[in-house]
Amino acid sequence: MKIRDALTFDDVLLEPAASDVTPGEVDTRTFVTPGIALNIPLISSAMDTVTEAEMAIAMAQAGGLGVIHRNLTVLEQADQVRRVKRFESGVVYNPVTLDPDQTLGDARALQRRYGVTGFPVVDAEGRLQGILTNRDMRFAEDETIPVSLLMTNENLATVREPVDLASAKKQLQARRIEKLLVVDDHGKCVGLLTVKDIQKSVLNPQACKDEMGRLRVAAATTVGDAGFERSAALIDAGVDLIVIDTAHGHSLSVAQAVERIKKHSNHVQVMAGNVATASATRALIDAGADAVKVGIGPGSICTTRIVAGVGVPQLTAIMDCVAEAAKTGATVIADGGIKFSGDLAKAIAGGAHCAMIGSMLAGTDEAPGEV
Repeated sequence: MKIRDALTFDDVLLEPAASDVTPGEVDTRTFVTPGIALNIPLISSAMDTVTEAEMAIAMAQAGGLGVIHRNLTVLEQADQVRRVKRFESGVVYNPVTLDPDQTLGDARALQRRYGVTGFPVVDAEGRLQGILTNRDMRFAEDETIPVSLLMTNENLATVREPVDLASAKKQLQARRIEKLLVVDDHGKCVGLLTVKDIQKSVLNPQACKDEMGRLRVAAATTVGDAGFERSAALIDAGVDLIVIDTAHGHSLSVAQAVERIKKHSNHVQVMAGNVATASATRALIDAGADAVKVGIGPGSICTTRIVAGVGVPQLTAIMDCVAEAAKTGATVIADGGIKFSGDLAKAIAGGAHCAMIGSMLAGTDEAPGEV
């Protein structure tokens, strides 16, 4: 048996050096994958005590990213992804709609499910018929009344696609309304623009967003047919990054899962792990992984080192994996072992593009569960 020296965060300190910048001038932008940029190098971990929709929203608004855990049914996890994607955007494309024959009860059920306050009303071909808002429903009591009798269908506030945000703001202000319906040249409703979303964009200028102005979100999955079914549902829900989350990423099943997802969608980005060696990093990159998650055993609740006696001290693992990933341009995410802010600095200094944190976020207002 060959035993080499290896280091973890507690074994080292960063040596200070001369600086000509102030803290406020530091640029913290990075990439979680070559195709997804972050404004801060932080990702919330896929733990059921850390990340569901509320945490993912908060992380994306701050400029980072949240990974929704997989201890949910496929439908529940996909719904969590949709909640994040619909929470804030320049324009909500493919908004939740109603048809004229649906009832007030249907509308209120969708309000509770998606946390929205208004719905475009469309016919079977998607042509705009009206809009149903809180104002229309406020005093209605009969849950069986059809939407067509409650909706506003005259003098509708609409804008044509592509949307000019400046003129849209002027129309919202001039008409003292909170929602604009986006229609195409055929009168079909293709989106919804709200004052609330515009305000959120102003309040969170560093938010991590996709090309359509929606918050970015990641979600965890696993291997095998069940994992692929989950991945496909998450992709349909609009997830930006699939995270194949296993205790031992250097295995055939993980590589096959990466290949399968990449064949299914050439748009979604894939992070795979966890690994702790250069050879494991190479195997996942060769399978098609855009990012590799590094860390076997350093996490606060991980028992791999105790149960199996397996692992590599985290700082050495990061440096080994970064050296290999740099050959292809893939990114490396440090996962686990970060107990203090200084550990994050050490992980970044070791070459990691960003770090995944769990225990530091558990127990916050945005984390699921009760304290």
